[in-house]
Amino acid sequence: MEIKVLGTGCAKCKALEKATKEAVEKTGVNATITKVEDIIEIMQFGVMTTPVLVIDGKIVVKGKVPSVDELSKLLTK
Repeated sequence: MEIKVLGTGCAKCKALEKATKEAVEKTGVNATITKVEDIIEIMQFGVMTTPVLVIDGKIVVKGKVPSVDELSKLLTK
């Protein structure tokens, strides 16, 4: 599973990255987490609000920071 956290480095972006790492550890899924801070690369996803969570090329969360439990459900469905 490939996970990307899109965000320029704001507090919410860092919180989403941290929560995503915790959810991956909690669920034990085999995933690679990449933090994308380049605005040009973020814009290629067609989003205007960060943070954004992309799993296997599909946007699953944008503009908010879900709880670790919510993220765990997204990772295991």
